[in-house]
Amino acid sequence: MRLRGTLTIVTTLLTVAIVVVFGHGAAGATPTRPLPVPYDFTAGIRAELEHPGGSLPGTNDWRCRPSAQHPRPVILVHGSGGGRQTNWATLAPVLANAGYCVFTPTYGALSTVWPASALGGLGPKLDSAWQIAAFADRVRTTTRARQVDIVGHSLGTEIPTYWMKYLGGRGKVAHYVSLAPYWRQGPDSDDDRGEAIENVRHALGIEDTPRPPCPDCVAPPRDISFNQAVRQPSPYLPGVAYTNIVTRDDEIVTPYSSGILAGPPGTDVRNIVVQDGCPVDRSDHASITSNRRSAALVLGALDPAHAPPVPCVAVPPFTGA
Repeated sequence: MRLRGTLTIVTTLLTVAIVVVFGHGAAGATPTRPLPVPYDFTAGIRAELEHPGGSLPGTNDWRCRPSAQHPRPVILVHGSGGGRQTNWATLAPVLANAGYCVFTPTYGALSTVWPASALGGLGPKLDSAWQIAAFADRVRTTTRARQVDIVGHSLGTEIPTYWMKYLGGRGKVAHYVSLAPYWRQGPDSDDDRGEAIENVRHALGIEDTPRPPCPDCVAPPRDISFNQAVRQPSPYLPGVAYTNIVTRDDEIVTPYSSGILAGPPGTDVRNIVVQDGCPVDRSDHASITSNRRSAALVLGALDPAHAPPVPCVAVPPFTGA
């Protein structure tokens, strides 16, 4: 199935390591000196094991105020089975070092108890979209920023779209960068799992989480799934600069071209295949978040006027090292 590979790897590594006792970490602060950047997807898993329930250095510093150079905070939205540390060991310090205020939620976890609390993106998708809505509004309020930028990975490309289209997020996002999206795929195992969890809750008499007042919410079309609500008639909204970054070596989103989708008139969409001009980059579904080429592409998408050179280096699957 499309997302099961990443989930299985992350779950296995966390489960194996739970027998070891680690110290607890606190939310990171804006760096006073450059943070080290590990170009390795597994570095995020190690960070979670070393600081259970913590945040990566340079992220979730609620004292951070955006600069004139980078006036919008960046929210990194993980994929299925990921979390605020496991998914972003590379891009979080890259963005913090570039001067951005960086925020990383864990959404869709099935428990508040570690290690299950570190495995996000597993619950019903609608719940996850409401969690992203609340997190984004907190970021905007705390940083006093009118808009945020979104960088999502896999499932994390889909969930913020629902917030933007239906849960009051219109006009609140300037740049939307999607790593390994799947705009042209139908309902998947994440939808099936979320619906099953919701059905179990109802069978047990567990009430749905109360929703906050949302005067800007828009009801999705009737009798369509979450997947369809995100994609119909388009996942794109006017006024947002979208960048899709995909890899031909994606073993989870298949075909990889599912993430390549032109926008309708009035939208701003750019599609990038990492191997175009760099065939030695073999980054896959995981390591697309964790290598130098992707990092440069993300920086350029967020700030096109100051886009850095995009390197071409040999990248193996999974780690990105």
